Amino acid sequence: MEKSLLGSDVMTQVGILVRDIKKTAAAFEAVLGVAPRFVTTDPLEQAQTKYLGNPSKARAQLAFFTVGANLEIELIEPDFEPSTWRHDLDANGEGVHHLAFSVKGMKTTIANLGKNGMPLLQTGEYTGGRYAYVDANESLKVVLELLEND
Repeated sequence: MEKSLLGSDVMTQVGILVRDIKKTAAAFEAVLGVAPRFVTTDPLEQAQTKYLGNPSKARAQLAFFTVGANLEIELIEPDFEPSTWRHDLDANGEGVHHLAFSVKGMKTTIANLGKNGMPLLQTGEYTGGRYAYVDANESLKVVLELLEND
């Protein structure tokens, strides 16, 4: 692989925004025959969430379905605090929000994407790593999520 802006070709997740996570998770479970793993994102004090550069109390209910050796479908039901999730659900409705890639060197990757017209939307921490969403809608028609695990 030639040097990419991501520095990675390891896609780990497809994120889908939903209004009713229990209903949508039940539908996926019926189709896939796999039970989801439910998670609530951490509060601001732990997640250190920033949306458009500002601290945000945004949280979301998540449901994860493992659909391959290294791929998950993630359902996201956001709260009403400012976030890329809430913005995109309100603006575009339910549907695919992001493609997630495992990366190393998060800050460098964010800078590379930013220099190429893909600005940073949201960042946060989770147990064992961090995430960042970048706006690739103009060129790729989807948000990219960067996941960096410790």
